Amino acid sequence: MSQTKTHVSDLPDQLLETVKLTQEPHKKGRLLTGDRPTGRLHLGHYVGTLKNRVKLQDEYECFFLIADYHMLTTGFDKLPEIKTNIREIVLDYLSVGISPERSTIVLQSLVPQTAVLQLVFSMLVTVPRLQRVPTLKEVMKDLHIRQPSMGLLGYPVLQAADILIVRGEVVPVGKDQASHLEVTREIARRFNEQFAPVFPEPDTIIGEVGTLPGTDGQTKMSKSLGNAIFLADDPETVTKKVMSMYTDPKRIHPTDPGTVEGNPVFTYHDAFNPNKDEVEDLKRRYRAGRVGDIEVKRRLAEALNAFLDPIRTRRTVAQLAGDADEILLEGSKRARSLAEETLHMVRTAMKMDHFPASVFH
Repeated sequence: MSQTKTHVSDLPDQLLETVKLTQEPHKKGRLLTGDRPTGRLHLGHYVGTLKNRVKLQDEYECFFLIADYHMLTTGFDKLPEIKTNIREIVLDYLSVGISPERSTIVLQSLVPQTAVLQLVFSMLVTVPRLQRVPTLKEVMKDLHIRQPSMGLLGYPVLQAADILIVRGEVVPVGKDQASHLEVTREIARRFNEQFAPVFPEPDTIIGEVGTLPGTDGQTKMSKSLGNAIFLADDPETVTKKVMSMYTDPKRIHPTDPGTVEGNPVFTYHDAFNPNKDEVEDLKRRYRAGRVGDIEVKRRLAEALNAFLDPIRTRRTVAQLAGDADEILLEGSKRARSLAEETLHMVRTAMKMDHFPASVFH
């Protein structure tokens, strides 16, 4: 059966004007990114994403999504702690400088329109296409999953709905997530060609995403590996973790020449110690066998605690104010408003606007 295509000019003028008014002026575009609420955020998250997000909120109209439905794609073991984790992530966002006045913090499950859009999008992508997403096999291998659930297979479709329900135009991603975004672009293109040009094809922002090794020398800092320094850690905990950090395994005595390259302690110094002269001096002496690991770690603990002090202060202020829930509810309310506009456009484009939008309220 042939499909009658709706042109953008056929969409209601009043709706189009409303959509234009929701777009913030003087910004490069609308951006969406986020996190699954698996636990508190750590220094690896800061280096990899959070530092960049704080800058991006001045350039883009930012939506930061706490993706609780995405937790279901790989199992249910984390659900008992999800409510606490959601609040902790909001506090982590506020503590690093993400501002609810400049950005919108959203809880995925409080935007039910996303699930409707995911259903529509699932009709526009094939199973073989989703099976070719490189990260699917990686996740299955890492988590020892023999057969993916439909939810895990459709993870990129839900991600597409997350982005396009607010008509996101840019998405900062790591290189491992670029394949997911290509599915989003394909779905947007397919919908626009089949029905009407409703959706942007989001661009990726793949900048220099920093990486931070775990305190045990593993290539990845992770809560599950027990090798993370969290943004909410107190000074004593930070110092304890730093003093137990992995360094150069070949160095037995402080007088032995040590290796700086690939040494996690110096990776952290480079990332968080603002005193570059001190860092270079420590490196020279370490290579020459004229400084011990204890001093290098002590200096690092001091630098990390100095870096984390204002973050801890902002977190405490946010906790005392008790407005984390309100920020999340207000942000989700704004996202729902945009989401309903998007669904109205989708239904109109698909000739499925059988009843006025008011019946959905």
